[in-house]
Amino acid sequence: MRAEGPLRRFWSALTRKKQNEDDGSESKLARVLTLLDLTGLGVGSTLGLGVYVLAGSVAREQAGPAVVVSFLVAAVASAIAALCYAEFAARVPKAGSAYVYSYVSIGEFTAFTIGWNLILEYVIGTSSVARGMSGYIDSLVDNKISKAMREAMPIDVDFLSDYPDFFSFIVVLILAGLLAYGVKESTLMNNIFTGVNLIVIGIVLVAGGINCDPDNWTIDPKDIPPGYNAGVGGFAPFGFAGIMAGAAKCFYGFVGFDCIATTGEEAKDPERNIPLAIVISLIIIFLAYFGISTVLTMALPYYLQDPEAPFPHLFESLGWHAIKWIVSIGAIFALCTSLLGAMFPLPRVLYAMSSDGIIYKKLQTVHPKTQTPVLATLLSGLLAAIMAALFNLQQLIDMMSIGTLLAYTIVAVSVLVLRYQSEEFLSSSEVSVTVPEVIRQLMNRERHQAPTKLSTAVVKFSVCIFAVFVCAACGILVPAEDYINGDYPGVIAGLAVLVALMVLLFVVISLQPTDNVKLTFKVPLVPFLPLISVFFNLYLMFQLDSGTWIRFAVWIAVGYFIYFSYGIRHSIEGERLLTKAELAASKANGIDNTGYDGASDSMDQKDPARFQGAPMYAIANEST
Repeated sequence: MRAEGPLRRFWSALTRKKQNEDDGSESKLARVLTLLDLTGLGVGSTLGLGVYVLAGSVAREQAGPAVVVSFLVAAVASAIAALCYAEFAARVPKAGSAYVYSYVSIGEFTAFTIGWNLILEYVIGTSSVARGMSGYIDSLVDNKISKAMREAMPIDVDFLSDYPDFFSFIVVLILAGLLAYGVKESTLMNNIFTGVNLIVIGIVLVAGGINCDPDNWTIDPKDIPPGYNAGVGGFAPFGFAGIMAGAAKCFYGFVGFDCIATTGEEAKDPERNIPLAIVISLIIIFLAYFGISTVLTMALPYYLQDPEAPFPHLFESLGWHAIKWIVSIGAIFALCTSLLGAMFPLPRVLYAMSSDGIIYKKLQTVHPKTQTPVLATLLSGLLAAIMAALFNLQQLIDMMSIGTLLAYTIVAVSVLVLRYQSEEFLSSSEVSVTVPEVIRQLMNRERHQAPTKLSTAVVKFSVCIFAVFVCAACGILVPAEDYINGDYPGVIAGLAVLVALMVLLFVVISLQPTDNVKLTFKVPLVPFLPLISVFFNLYLMFQLDSGTWIRFAVWIAVGYFIYFSYGIRHSIEGERLLTKAELAASKANGIDNTGYDGASDSMDQKDPARFQGAPMYAIANEST
């Protein structure tokens, strides 16, 4: 038996996969969710803060009336990402999250990266909803709370909020305490508040629609009062760059649809209903955003919008005080449900990762009475509360968008890798070939019908190079200085070369053989749609400002420090593989290990209590 070198052992640790003994053929969950149920789940979990804050803030600060186009771009990017997520879920036919799917099918390091980004998504989701609710309550008392806090405890730091928001801090801590005590979501309550949400949106559309003036979409810059950052007026006052920067923020408004893809064990006819529910819910959500942003920007000029609470400000400006209070109270109730839905999955991700040993195992401790991971819930609540108190809403939205976009990029790449991956590649990562063989494989001259080691390696390499070219193209497209300086020839030539290379890589990937695994759902037009998803996600990430990238880099650095200092050495899967290796060595030396079957070993046998006493959390992250 050949000894592995340190680099090979390190690579094996990063790519080791979680055992999946459940093939999904016998689900423990009842298949009761219809297409209507799935669509309602997607709409209810997604249509939250984006409606009540995002449209007004993006219209004022990024896109103007073209915020409707920003929402369209974000909706298309979200739809393609959702289809990739659905196939990813179908490959591991059990309830769970992208963390579980990637751990089983891709490897530990990828799973940790996605899981760490999911933690960021849920932490920021909780913080941003709490901050949005605080803004609405503050608007009802003429912003007296924020003014008093700015005077009493100002924060003069560029990357933090203007003042500590103690209201948001307390609300999140109370919610964390309730969840730790054992409060569970009520489907009836969720449906009621979703109905309230839709009624409030309807009131805004009708009341605001009565006051719409199409001229607000074609404002002449001469008519804009001094002192406003209003661009050049018109429909797109901040140009194409503003529309795309707005789309990066609007992506936040579509986060949450992925919960549909996690219902593979509970959906009736998942092959048909899951992708249909994703598409239908995204259409409904986009129409709601389109209608809201249209009414807001037509009823009130974009530069007069309130980025914190646009609805109350709109009806206050129109003199409709009764409608202002109705909409504000309805929005607060709707945000309460969004707050619970945002935080509910967070301790489950922490529980799943700590149960696998890749973050501190103490977080998996379940209280015997409440049957909840109390420590994980309280720590995650404290982190969310601190971020809600110290960061303003726009900073939180940007951080959530960048983390989610990276997670969806990894999912799209994973779908491509798995679709073109051979089974023999899994048993050995060594591929010894000659240059002529590689050239023939690039065009698939051998006409292979099933993936081989070489074709799998070609696809992986091509996808990595494609992502590099996308980043280079974004680096050319995003900076506005290139266009201001009139460097059109250089920009166009650089983009033309990169686009040609990306098309060539697309052709090479398309020519490679794919697997024939039967799945409940497969992304159509592969590799086109996953590659487009990678492009959209990376492009929107590049639209976010440098401060967001710095905060995100700090978050990722902290996560990787935890993994490389703790997780890689304490991984349950690593312990299982080490035990198997020791048994194999003992067997080779003639030592009999009676009663032990190394091939079927799992850590559940070594620690049968690991998944007992907390059935909800053992499933991992059930996004709600």
